[in-house]
Amino acid sequence: MDTWIALLRGVNVGGRNRLPMKELIGRLEARGLHNVKAYIQSGNLVLSCPKARSRGLAEEIGQTIQEGFGFLPGVALLSLASLEAARAANPFPEAEKEGQFLHLFFLSESPKEFEESALERLRSPSERWQLRGSVFYLHTPEGMGQSKLGVRVEKILGVTATARNLRTVDALLELARPPAKARPG
Repeated sequence: MDTWIALLRGVNVGGRNRLPMKELIGRLEARGLHNVKAYIQSGNLVLSCPKARSRGLAEEIGQTIQEGFGFLPGVALLSLASLEAARAANPFPEAEKEGQFLHLFFLSESPKEFEESALERLRSPSERWQLRGSVFYLHTPEGMGQSKLGVRVEKILGVTATARNLRTVDALLELARPPAKARPG
């Protein structure tokens, strides 16, 4: 069994797209997925399934939500290894102490072309950003709610994205990693 992380876009935000996570977990387990766990109510899942089944897994999760709850969210599916690699590639390690201000935008694909100057025009003087493959890192010391850049990243890059702060990424990694085996004493 391989471990997967599903990041759902726009669920349980502002009273829209209500998604009771316990009920979703039950529906996904009924479809034969294993070890399904949710982290907070904002659409973060960790689950296991055979690698061969992972090919259509994002679509299957979306379809399960549409059938059971009446809406179709975007689903970004990451392997445990790819989430670990994104975490390890953080270009702003000094910002890790306050993980709520460091955001990883998981992009649907690496942007082909984009206007870097458009990102710079929106960036506040305290913000820093870097694109590494299909992950856009944004450090917002004044908070994401104040960031004009954070709101426009998708449009400028021309790809779909879903963002999680570093605290959430770390929590997902903790949920997804197998427990450490106790050493004989």
